[in-house]
Amino acid sequence: MVNGRRHTALAALVTAGLLWGLTVPLSKLVLDWLDGGTLTVVRFALAAPVLAFAARKHLKAAFTPRVLAAGAVGYGLVIVLQNLGIERTSVSHAALIVGATPALVALFSVISGRGNCAPIAWAGFALALAGVGIVAGGGGGASTLGGDAIVLLSVSISATFVVIQPSLLAGRDPFAVSAVQMLGGLLAALPNALSEGLPHAPAGTTPVLALAALVTVGTVGPFALFAYGQSRVDPALAGTFLNLEPLVGTAAGALAFGDPFGPMQLVGAAVILAGIALSTTPTDGRPPRPRRRLVWQPLWRGAAHRT
Repeated sequence: MVNGRRHTALAALVTAGLLWGLTVPLSKLVLDWLDGGTLTVVRFALAAPVLAFAARKHLKAAFTPRVLAAGAVGYGLVIVLQNLGIERTSVSHAALIVGATPALVALFSVISGRGNCAPIAWAGFALALAGVGIVAGGGGGASTLGGDAIVLLSVSISATFVVIQPSLLAGRDPFAVSAVQMLGGLLAALPNALSEGLPHAPAGTTPVLALAALVTVGTVGPFALFAYGQSRVDPALAGTFLNLEPLVGTAAGALAFGDPFGPMQLVGAAVILAGIALSTTPTDGRPPRPRRRLVWQPLWRGAAHRT
């Protein structure tokens, strides 16, 4: 029975990681119809009620100024920046840069005194960031250095948000916190959306279907699955499954969007993955001790925060 529950939890985590990998390519499709700020508002407006209904008995405890403010930055600002970056770069570049998020989370937790790491982990952080630089410098296709820089900025803010998120989740229902933070993100993105004006009619059904998939498959689905799996395994183990996201996004960019994936992108991807592996490798031969302060809740990917 115990093994069965563990296997179910691991399957949920794998599925969540794979689904989050679809958020960048799906956003790219929707951005042909909606501007970045409008997409952020629409995405949260459709996803938040679903999570709020699921956690309706716990919303009052989660509805605090701190949770709202964190959502405004960790959801609203992050997703607006991510969408701006995706508009200016390729799907593959954006997905690979997002792959540096776990290393940035660990790095920021050490800097803030919320975690510790060995020298080999510091080498991993440096490698992951170097990989981002290689990918951004590789160019090719629809990618631009400016777009890559905007995506990296959104990832950096998201990683900071992840570090402080455990203090907001403590004693609260994660679905309720996510719903309230989505509301905060919606309110933060609203001025930007209003400045963009009314959206034009979609050119076809593709962006409409992509939006529906982004809200359900790319937001509500992975949040629910990750919360289920995370509640049944150690946080450190749960976080490793998020490394599936950049791999799925990069593959989607190359296969569905025709993004070039030459030697520079391949080297950059390998360096990012090597950095992530080093930064999460235990050095004493024992499993890493769970860090309850490092619970990963990528609320932008896709909330993206990811998510």
